[in-house]
Amino acid sequence: MVSDRIGDFIIRLQNAARIGKHEAEVPHSLFLLAIAKKLKELGFLSDVEVRDDDTSGVKKTIVVTLAYDARGQAKLRGVKRVSKPGRRLYIPHTAAHKVKGGTGVRIISSPIGIVSDRDARKSHVGGEDLFEIW
Repeated sequence: MVSDRIGDFIIRLQNAARIGKHEAEVPHSLFLLAIAKKLKELGFLSDVEVRDDDTSGVKKTIVVTLAYDARGQAKLRGVKRVSKPGRRLYIPHTAAHKVKGGTGVRIISSPIGIVSDRDARKSHVGGEDLFEIW
């Protein structure tokens, strides 16, 4: 059993990108699905699909397809978990600064849903600082 689903999800994405896999699979949850859809919107993923598979014992899984550039390199270069189960970190919209000089994105869980750092600054909404991705 995994106690940190978000950490497990982003590490699976990072590992898949590093070895050149095109798909990664995680157990289904609505929160992870919302994060995956936001990453697709930001261009790190090319497809998000929910599969209902009773053969593996897990009822539903989320299958994400990583996005690659024209040279065949993954657009996802790295991730960093900020807020952890043992230490939750919350930030106001003014602290949602750019990641890696604007090439990366900070993902925030806010009252209006999963937002990027840019959306948080634009909407003037803060929340739990989940992770950085570049």
